[in-house]
Amino acid sequence: MELSKPPPVRRLTGDEGSAPTRELANGWSAPPQPLEAPNNHAQSNGNGHHAASAFVSAPRRVAPASIAIDRMRVNDLSVSYGRKRAVDSVSLPIRQGEVLALIGPSGCGKTTLLRSLNRLTELTKGTSYSGQITLDDVDIASMEPTELRRRVTMVFQQPNPFPMSVFGNVAYVLREQAKRRPRRKEVRGAVHEALARAGLLDEVSDDLDHPALRLSGGQQQRLCIARALAANPEVLLLDEPCSALDPQSTKVIEDLIVKLRDDVAVVIVTHNLQQAYRVADYVAFMYLGELVEYASAQTIFGSPQEPRTRDYVSGAFG
Repeated sequence: MELSKPPPVRRLTGDEGSAPTRELANGWSAPPQPLEAPNNHAQSNGNGHHAASAFVSAPRRVAPASIAIDRMRVNDLSVSYGRKRAVDSVSLPIRQGEVLALIGPSGCGKTTLLRSLNRLTELTKGTSYSGQITLDDVDIASMEPTELRRRVTMVFQQPNPFPMSVFGNVAYVLREQAKRRPRRKEVRGAVHEALARAGLLDEVSDDLDHPALRLSGGQQQRLCIARALAANPEVLLLDEPCSALDPQSTKVIEDLIVKLRDDVAVVIVTHNLQQAYRVADYVAFMYLGELVEYASAQTIFGSPQEPRTRDYVSGAFG
């Protein structure tokens, strides 16, 4: 598949390119938006490549991973919708103990790749595949889809709690998995555990019968994460989970993502490059369906090896 060249770089000079660090309402700092100052802040790293200082000078939430266990592996995966190739020969690992961020401009295939990990993409008529995805060394194509989606759960861009209580949202998953419908007291402990893992229990413990749709947006998204975690998955997929949230709720979700990685492999699609830098251990940059570069977050944002990666993270296109 022939890839088109990115658009020409608009370079800023002098004071036009300066961009001070922004102080958000919740007191934590965000680095300058690289889209406001493409490339003129790049710093040589001694090997001919350049680092986008907007990222390398910013704080990261991620400490070095203490474990790295292979959970999934994507091997030469291609996905097409009719004649349109959305993902083109992508290979990469997905590990428990790490957060993997998929970045790239709109339409580059990152959401298709994410949805392919639990076979949601195949629900679209006319979709065709080649290559392989494995979960614990088992080809997911050979697995029963419901079982796969229990082990590889997904949280979507817009919070989508069920129109029932906070307790009922989490208990629904547990009851669906049971051979016979368990009573409230039988699932209470598991519901509390899932809410605690999602960082929500302390906020809702006094009234678990509170309607879920009356929670704040950030609380609704954490409830959806709790609902996903109730299934005890091995992989958690997040599709732009903070795009509709305020900065404070975003911070809470980001802290949660980093905390969860020790127990579950986390894959997040995000258009927010600062967010990818803050939370990801590894980053995959995609462009027109191709995996252009896969490396640690420090490498992608500090010393990318591919010119297209360097142009994208410095704001030359996107």
